[in-house]
Amino acid sequence: MSHAVFDPITLRGLTVRNRIWVPPMCQYSVPAEDGVATDWHLVQYGALARGGAGAVIVEATGVLPEGRISPRDLGLWNDAQRDALAPIVDFVHSQGAAAGIQLGHAGRKGSTYPGWGTDRSGTVPAAAGGWETVGPTDAPFGEYAAPRALDEAGIRQVVEAFAVAARRAVQAGFDIIEVHGAHGYLIHQFLSPLSNTRADGYGGDLERRSRLLLEVVDAIRTTVDDAVPVIVRLSATDWTDGGLTAADTGRIGTLLADHGVDLLDISTGGNVAHARIPAGPGYQVPFATAVRAAAGLPVSAVGMITDAQQAEQIVATGLADVVMVGRESLRDPNFPIRTAAALRYDLPYRPAPFARAYR
Repeated sequence: MSHAVFDPITLRGLTVRNRIWVPPMCQYSVPAEDGVATDWHLVQYGALARGGAGAVIVEATGVLPEGRISPRDLGLWNDAQRDALAPIVDFVHSQGAAAGIQLGHAGRKGSTYPGWGTDRSGTVPAAAGGWETVGPTDAPFGEYAAPRALDEAGIRQVVEAFAVAARRAVQAGFDIIEVHGAHGYLIHQFLSPLSNTRADGYGGDLERRSRLLLEVVDAIRTTVDDAVPVIVRLSATDWTDGGLTAADTGRIGTLLADHGVDLLDISTGGNVAHARIPAGPGYQVPFATAVRAAAGLPVSAVGMITDAQQAEQIVATGLADVVMVGRESLRDPNFPIRTAAALRYDLPYRPAPFARAYR
C-alpha cells in the first residue's frame, strides 16, 4: 500500500525520495566562531539522513560574517567553510537523502547571543565578538541594538554575497538552495511594511518591498546550474495588524514563480517582538495551503507536525506538497522510519541494522 508522504517529488533535475523533510534549525554549534562546520554538524545531519528523511536542509548559514544570527552560526563566505561542509553533504547523500542549505542574512536580528550555552540574551557587543547590524532602516528589533540602514551599495553587496555563497554550496555538493526570507531576518525585514518604511526603490508597495528578495533569487538562479532547485522560506503573516498577510505572501509567491523559484517553504512570524501567535498542532498548515493556491507553486508546511497520520493527511489531501518536521526530528531523528512503521509501509531504505527495532 502506497502513502502520499512517501511518494517521491521532483523539482527541476532533482528527485527527492519522500515528502518528509528536515527544515533548517539553528544549532549554534561553531565554538570557534569562524563559521566552519564541526563534527557536531556531521553527526546531526548524518543522523537525520540515516533516519529516512527525503531532504535534510542545513541550518541558516550566513552569507557574510555580519549576516549571522549569532557568532556561533555557520557561514559560507569562504572556501574553508565550503570544504568543511562537503563531507557532511557526502554522508547525507550516502544515506539516500538530498542535501539542502538555507542561506541567510540576519539583518537587524544579527549579532545576538546564541539560543543556548549562555545566560545572556540580546545583542552581543563588539567587545564580546559582536558587530554592527544592518536593516532596511535604522529601526531596531525590540530591545536589540539599532542597525545601520543599508544604502544601495550595501544592498548590492548582500545580493552578491548570496550568489557567491550559492556557488560555494553547489561546489560542496548541495542539491537544494533555500533562501531565508522569513522569521524577521533581513529579507523579511524588507518584505514587511512594519519594518520597511523606505521611500526609495526598495520600499513602498509590495512589489518594491519584494525587490531585494527577487534580486537575490535572480542572482542565485544566474549563478547555479539550471537543474538545481531554489526554494524560499517565507513568513506568511506577521501576526500583527498592518503587517504581512497570507494574501500578500501569495502575491510574493507569484512573483517568485516568475523568477524561477521551485518551492515555497511556508512558516510565519518572527518580525515583531512579542507577537501573539496561536500555536498548536499544524497551526501554520493553512497558510501553506493558501499560498499554494495563490502562487501555483509547490509548498512545504511546518509547525508542530509530530505524528505519522498528521503528516500523511497533510500531503494526501493536498494541503501541502512536503511536510517539514523540525522539533520532532530533534526528538527522534528516525521520525520518517517510525512514520513508515505506523502507516504499515515497507520502507525500502530503512537501514538494515534497524530491522529488529521495527518488527
